[in-house]
Amino acid sequence: MLLIFALAASSVVDLNASERAEGNRPAQAVQIGRALLRSVWPAQVLKIRVDGAGNHVVAGLMLSGVKFHRRLDPAAFTAEVVSLVRMTFAASPVEEVDVWATVPLPPFKQHPVGGEYLMPTDRVVYGVAIPRSELATFAARLARGDEVFWDPAWRRTLGTTARSDPAQGAERTEAQT
Repeated sequence: MLLIFALAASSVVDLNASERAEGNRPAQAVQIGRALLRSVWPAQVLKIRVDGAGNHVVAGLMLSGVKFHRRLDPAAFTAEVVSLVRMTFAASPVEEVDVWATVPLPPFKQHPVGGEYLMPTDRVVYGVAIPRSELATFAARLARGDEVFWDPAWRRTLGTTARSDPAQGAERTEAQT
């Protein structure tokens, strides 16, 4: 019985890894996905992208900035990013890991949903790039907030709720539209 459960869990991880893999190195994206998606992360891993040109290969992890599985404050979110990056480097020979979190934008009436005038459907609220050369020191850099993008409004909402509203932190001003 335990073997059947283990096989079923493994195939779910494989399926999730394949569905979330993107980029011009999909096999590496799936490999990283298998490592990361064995766990349920508080901030959901939406996409694992691996792109390369020649010997240069970079991984990108897109996280959901809403509907966390448990309460996350900025320190806990940073700790999750640190774990994800370490696991990505352990699972793959990529030379850099980029991590970004997005939140959906509220829909706007009378805006095109396709074509060349397509409006964005989400926006980045967190972003960081970690080269492999910083593997030993990047956690301290992230904890200090050095070279890390945080949307201030979104950051203030962290820790207020475990399952946040989709528009949370996605306020839009007239200047942005």
